Amino acid sequence: MRKPHLPVWLRGIFLILSLVGLGLLLKNAGLEHIFERDWIDENVRGHGVRGYGLFLAAGAIMTALGLPRQLVAFFGGYAFGVWLGLLLGAIAALGGCILAFYYARLFGRGLVRRMFPDKLQRFEDFIRGHTFTMTLLVRLLPAGSNLVTNLIAGVSKIPKLHFFAGSFTGYLPQTLIFALAGSGLTVGSHWQIGLSIVLFIISGMLGVRLYRQMRHGRTYAKELETQDDPQS
Repeated sequence: MRKPHLPVWLRGIFLILSLVGLGLLLKNAGLEHIFERDWIDENVRGHGVRGYGLFLAAGAIMTALGLPRQLVAFFGGYAFGVWLGLLLGAIAALGGCILAFYYARLFGRGLVRRMFPDKLQRFEDFIRGHTFTMTLLVRLLPAGSNLVTNLIAGVSKIPKLHFFAGSFTGYLPQTLIFALAGSGLTVGSHWQIGLSIVLFIISGMLGVRLYRQMRHGRTYAKELETQDDPQS
């Protein structure tokens, strides 16, 4: 027996209202300034296990809503140091990836398909057959939207576990770089901040190079596609 499905327009309305409701909830809870330095100092840094849990939960929710994962990694390094900041920042980003993925899959399939039809087709063509490797490449690229990638993946037909594993692995280099920068802010180390900038540039260049070598004629990031064509 076929299960009943909500109309696309009704799912779209629910998706929009739920996001507005979540935004109002965060504001009424005094969290509109979340992931600012004062908030980290007051609620996360030096608060032990409670601080770890709050950082992970807030990081996952906010990256699921579109907060840059690099900002979460930066404050992870600021609050916990380089290596613990790396671990917690990457886990928080993965949590946000999973939340956005399933949110799109459960409620926004029709809406996302209508909003990003071309990007969805490019994504499925690019990632099909090598989900882990190609997802890792997408996460290494300096261009593109983490949120849009998560939403499009949620409505696609790719293997979700391979997508999550590739995302987590691909998050690590930039998470380390920004955790290093955040840790340098804590200890006043200008060399750590400078090194993080250099590493970010190098990782971006390597990501683009790997992408161009391994894509096998498939293109996902439109920014890089135009760079390949000297006439565009």
